[in-house]
Amino acid sequence: MPWVVDTCLLIDVAEGDPQFGKGSARLLDRRRSTGLFVAPVSYVELAPLFNGVSEAQNGFLESIGVHWTHSWTWPDTVAAYDAWHHYIHRRHRDRISKRPIADILIGAFAMRFDGLLTRNIKDFGGLLPDLRLEQP
Repeated sequence: MPWVVDTCLLIDVAEGDPQFGKGSARLLDRRRSTGLFVAPVSYVELAPLFNGVSEAQNGFLESIGVHWTHSWTWPDTVAAYDAWHHYIHRRHRDRISKRPIADILIGAFAMRFDGLLTRNIKDFGGLLPDLRLEQP
């Protein structure tokens, strides 16, 4: 089953990030044979990197073997709903200031697949504890 790729890894590779680029590329290479998808919200997050030129963005994703047209589903919405509810409850109790809605949407999408490839495991682990995570 495919893996979902977090936005940060795609940015690392696209920009050739000196600290994270090679590790992120190696992780994508290791998981490419099972299939790589990007969540719709990550596709949107990438737009500034490509100056809003979808053809350039699509060409980049295709060149590294990441599929970008997989649809959001009702189970994705349910998973995001549950995660957001639990997060807001914890946020009020623990006075957390971050509002990670994009992370929740990416993680909820990834719940139906093998898991999420990210270098921000800490961000996702508390939001969706059943989500399988792998980092470079």
